Amino acid sequence: MYRLVDTHAHLDELKDLDLALDGAAKSGIVAIVAVGSSYQSNIRILEISREQGSLIYPALGLHPWELGKLDSAAIDDDLQFIERNIVSAAAVGEIGLDYDKRVLKVASKELQQQVLDRLLEIARKSGKPVAIHSRYAWKDALRLVQDSGVEKVVFHWFTGFSSVLRDIIDGGYFISATPAAEYHEEHRRAIKEAPLDRIFLETDTPVTYGRTVRYESRPADVLRSLQAVSQLKGLAEAMVAEQTTRNATDFFSLNITL
Repeated sequence: MYRLVDTHAHLDELKDLDLALDGAAKSGIVAIVAVGSSYQSNIRILEISREQGSLIYPALGLHPWELGKLDSAAIDDDLQFIERNIVSAAAVGEIGLDYDKRVLKVASKELQQQVLDRLLEIARKSGKPVAIHSRYAWKDALRLVQDSGVEKVVFHWFTGFSSVLRDIIDGGYFISATPAAEYHEEHRRAIKEAPLDRIFLETDTPVTYGRTVRYESRPADVLRSLQAVSQLKGLAEAMVAEQTTRNATDFFSLNITL
């Protein structure tokens, strides 16, 4: 059994949390980075990490999808909560930009960039790594990260241009592989092009995956991410497991024995 890390999961959205965590442990998962996306989500993530102990590492964030629901005072409150509690977290995330037209209708590029700037400053001051969402906003997300001075950054579930990916790798940043690497061509290309020492595994639980057979993911599905990376890179699963777990352990300062 491999020792694996799910570096990005929305555990607060699971109704079957205990069952999902039991399945994760039985699948060889030794750590899960549980990302927050809103004020209530962050509170729940901190609760889960206290309840579940060493398996769960909380990350506190404010997802760009949430911004359309908030006025400026609520955004300030959310950011202040993250800043007050970041000492208890392994990372700042999930944060970033989303230029899908449905998101831009409710949260402009300018607003998203302003909030991301402030979140990156929290990360810089606290010395925490960052998990970035960058759908259709790859260039702007990378530019803001570069300008922020934050050193440890992962562009989660990356599907952007090869030119941006090269700049991500040259900057010393990471990308993460989800189960979509089994079939999503842009994601598969990114995994092929990125060196193994710049890749994490994740599930983005409880995202639904699959083209012909659809399924709602759980942390145990990080095995699918592992198998996809192994196939795409022509490397043994054991090698991919060892390297990606080492990558995640160093990046998130996980308290696990390699």
